[in-house]
Amino acid sequence: MNRYEYAKLDNVTGRRAYASIRLIDIPKSYADRYIFSKEGDRLDLLAYEFYGDTQLWFILASANNLGKGTMLVPPGLQLRIPPNSIITTINDLLQQSEENR
Repeated sequence: MNRYEYAKLDNVTGRRAYASIRLIDIPKSYADRYIFSKEGDRLDLLAYEFYGDTQLWFILASANNLGKGTMLVPPGLQLRIPPNSIITTINDLLQQSEENR
């Protein structure tokens, strides 16, 4: 899933750019896993490890309030890993949002 898949293109200063997409709050779940980050962990690499897709880094960023300017995760930080079912939930919400435009 590409988080820009349902984004409309805007014309910004003569360039084509994706419109911003607000991410949903990812509620805590009993199915969440928790890990402690280690030196060299990155959101995209963790997304690949847990979801099989580096483009899903934004799920981990949103769930842990990270990713503002960097993919690097500080070592020793407890991270919440939402279950794989969140991918379907987010995809459904993005499709609904596109249909309502």
